[in-house]
Amino acid sequence: MTRVLTEGLKTAPHPGIVYRDGASGRRAALADGPDVWEVVQAVRHAPGEGDARIDGAAKQMQLPERLIRVAVNFAAAYPDEIEERIALNDIAARQAKQLAEQRERLLTS
Repeated sequence: MTRVLTEGLKTAPHPGIVYRDGASGRRAALADGPDVWEVVQAVRHAPGEGDARIDGAAKQMQLPERLIRVAVNFAAAYPDEIEERIALNDIAARQAKQLAEQRERLLTS
């Protein structure tokens, strides 16, 4: 019950944000789209500044700018939560790369 209440209080001011379960645990996401942390990463890697980044991320992700803004606003309200999810993804990506390299070495030795 506590989780439902906490998530409800977080998402109420951010229509379009939901929490969903997955292999990496519960995380904030756009209701009909990617996780918030994925949107934040796209915005960070988009060229330009400000609205240009929003536009770039929207085009890259094929989402309306409005949804990018919803995700960014949620991330601004809960930065620690989103940064933790980004860090976990970075760790998983490094581990996958190391595993692939080790597998390649075994197959070519």
